[in-house]
Amino acid sequence: MSKIAMIFAGQGSQAVGMGQDFYNNSEIAREMFAKAGERIGVDFKALIFEENEKLGQTAYTQPAILLVQMIAYKLFTDACPDTKAELFMGHSLGEFSALCAAGAIDYVDAVELVHKRGALMQEACDSIEAGMMVLVGLDDTTVESVCSEAQEAGKKVWPANYNQDGQLVVAGMKSDLIAMEQMFKDAGAKRALLLDMSVASHCALLAPAQEPLAELMEKMVSDDFSAPVISNVTTDAYSTKADAVELLKDQLVMPVKYKQSVAKVASNLDMAIEFGNGATLKGLNKRIAKDLTTLNISDMASLEAVKAEICS
Repeated sequence: MSKIAMIFAGQGSQAVGMGQDFYNNSEIAREMFAKAGERIGVDFKALIFEENEKLGQTAYTQPAILLVQMIAYKLFTDACPDTKAELFMGHSLGEFSALCAAGAIDYVDAVELVHKRGALMQEACDSIEAGMMVLVGLDDTTVESVCSEAQEAGKKVWPANYNQDGQLVVAGMKSDLIAMEQMFKDAGAKRALLLDMSVASHCALLAPAQEPLAELMEKMVSDDFSAPVISNVTTDAYSTKADAVELLKDQLVMPVKYKQSVAKVASNLDMAIEFGNGATLKGLNKRIAKDLTTLNISDMASLEAVKAEICS
């Protein structure tokens, strides 16, 4: 039996029209759209399939991404019931999809949870000008050193996403990020690009959201894990409600160690399957662990391709 990681991307993977092929061709997908929409009072068809401003707003982006990911996962598991996960893993928001795929939270509850998580994140940043910046061409130690020096000088900037060697995202006050752009370039960055984000994910600015998120999770998460989930915070596996609540609360203010997580588990895996729109993690995995085969399921054609490869 192959050892497979089921993986899920985070915010930034969204696109207008994602999941529409599933919706058009699957009654299950249509039912999942309807149930999720009823729970949070959102017309997911309009949100995801039509050009609109809401899809770019954190409180709506997060449930939209998770819903499409869970539809892809549901269609796959229905088609290949004997294919089991060795572990589940996500990038940022994707860790909630991983928790859902593991069976520790129902997908409708998860849609509500991340809808409220997104709102809490936005609320924490509403009174400040927060932002995120992607850095290309710097090693981790240099970024950490520049951020540490800046913090000593009173700036609020932190490493937020360890995506791959030479690509790290920092988060904090937008004015501080802009002021530090030249510092990062002087340190050797090939690019220092401010992202179109109104929140500063995975840094201390989100501390006000921690306890409300934990309270929501206490009501929704269970101890029913079909396989462990890898923590973005620690890179370790967990499989209890208590750990999920604590680690995902911490994840709000701690960096996502995605590349470290993949490097840690890759040698014990035969492949990974990414679920949901695009192939963001497939691309990262190729650069983090080149020997780890990563497949992706983002529409009916890719679902059929993966079925043909591993479910025969």
